[in-house]
Amino acid sequence: MVDIKKSLEELRRKFADSADFYNPRFKRVADKIFSGGTRLAPYSGVPTFASLPYHPVNFAKPDFGDLQVAVVGVPMDLGVSNRPGSRFGPRAIRAIERIGPYNHVLDCAPAYDLRVADIGDVPFASRYRLEQCHENIETAISAIVQAGVIPVSVGGDHSMAHPILKAVGRDRPVGLIHIDAHCDTGGPFDQTKFHHGGPMRNAVLDGVLDPARTIQIGIRGSSEYLWEFSYESGMTVIHAEELTSMGMPAIIEKARQIVGDGPTYLSFDIDSLDPAFAPGTGTPEIGGFTTREVLELLRGLKGLNFVGGDVVEVAPQYDGTTNTAQAGAQVLFEILSLLVYSPALATR
Repeated sequence: MVDIKKSLEELRRKFADSADFYNPRFKRVADKIFSGGTRLAPYSGVPTFASLPYHPVNFAKPDFGDLQVAVVGVPMDLGVSNRPGSRFGPRAIRAIERIGPYNHVLDCAPAYDLRVADIGDVPFASRYRLEQCHENIETAISAIVQAGVIPVSVGGDHSMAHPILKAVGRDRPVGLIHIDAHCDTGGPFDQTKFHHGGPMRNAVLDGVLDPARTIQIGIRGSSEYLWEFSYESGMTVIHAEELTSMGMPAIIEKARQIVGDGPTYLSFDIDSLDPAFAPGTGTPEIGGFTTREVLELLRGLKGLNFVGGDVVEVAPQYDGTTNTAQAGAQVLFEILSLLVYSPALATR
């Protein structure tokens, strides 16, 4: 029988007047984060993504120092087909406090386990010309990639994935884990192919995305007839209606099987979440993921060879609760956590 009095005395001896950590796992993390018995207040200072260090980059003469990972904002939404506003996504996500620093499931603290910083936003030559914005995005991401740094981008609408993939996949086509309500493989309409409904199609046709190593998860809504290219090109599509019958472990295993150990990009559209969890987006579709399901899915991808990622389509003005930005910021943190374990880091 447990001696309650003795047990209480032991707890008091260890913890009553001490901030020490005894569990080796917790102590390892605390030693990174705490300084002088405290840690940075989440509501203080200039807001950066997940309270990362700020390392501003002049893209005219870029200097990334010794960074392994660069988080960059892409405040552009000229490619939307419905509600605008995701140009405000990067700022809204930066303003979310209390993201991280420790990921207890993946057992890492990316701000401390990576040489990572928020480098500011992609500089745009024009706020009105979509094609010009895409050129600016490709130029900026190319500079990051050529410096041997992994880009993590925050948008902005999903059309930005095309120029990002052109930069990331320039030397060899990459695989893709695409979490979204929509396949985004539609063709040209309204006299242009550059819109947020077609970036993955454009990337395949440009030779920078390998459709055989692409899986699209959470697809639903009324636009299925637009996604013929996904099937014709050999992409794997998992509809939202299949999530329950398949189960998350099987979906994770399928994703891992499809992308294998090759270089892989992760693209996360916030509208993959059900609008009950993320109403602040341009094209909401009911019947989507819960936030808990998305965390399970992302964390199941630990160890894959990720060479970049993005979070897109957060349009904060449609959500007075800030829940959508909160979800976007947490997904960003999960992507950074996955990069801690990416084999791509071995060369950086």
